[in-house]
Amino acid sequence: MISAMHDTSPLLFQAAAQDTVVMLVARDGLATVAGVASVVVSIVLLVLLGIITVLFFQLRKVALQLNGMMKRLEMDPLLDRSRRVAENVDFITLAIRSDVEMVNRSVAQLSDRLTQASDRMEERIADFNALMEVVQGEAEGVFVDTASTVRGVTAGARRLQEPRRRRPAEPRPRHEPAHDGVVIEVDEE
Repeated sequence: MISAMHDTSPLLFQAAAQDTVVMLVARDGLATVAGVASVVVSIVLLVLLGIITVLFFQLRKVALQLNGMMKRLEMDPLLDRSRRVAENVDFITLAIRSDVEMVNRSVAQLSDRLTQASDRMEERIADFNALMEVVQGEAEGVFVDTASTVRGVTAGARRLQEPRRRRPAEPRPRHEPAHDGVVIEVDEE
C-alpha cells in the first residue's frame, strides 16, 4: 500500500497544484537593491561583531598579563613618588598663579595711576599755556606802551634841541603819526 501511495502522490500534487492560484508580487529595482543592501549590512555587522569579540578576548588577555607584570614589579612606591611629584607641581603652579595675579593687579593699578597723572599733567600744561598767553599779551602791551613813550620822549627831546625859528605860515599838525600806527601828541609851548 505504501508503494501505491508513492506512485499516486505526484498525481495528487499535480491536481492540487492546478487548483491553487499563486500570486507573485512584481519587484522594482529599488526594492531589489534595498533587499540586497540589508543582507550585505547584516553580513557586515555579523563579521564586525565577530572581530570585536576576538579583540575583546585578546584585550582581556593583555590586561591579565599587565596585571601580572605590575604585581611582579611592585610599582606602588613608584606611583606614590609620582603622586607626590604631581602634588608638588600643583602647589608650585598655584603659587606662581597667585604671584602672576598679584603682578597683574599691580600693573593695572600702576597703569591707572599713570593715566591719572597724565591727565593731570595735560590739565596743568593747558593752564600753563593759558597763563603764558596772558603774560605774552601783557608783555606786548607794556612793550608797545614803552616804545610809544620812548618815541614821545625822543620827539620831545628833538623838539627841544631845535632852534626856535619862525617859519612862515606853515600850519603844523597837532598830531604826529608814529611808525606803528600810534598817535603821539605834541604840545606847542
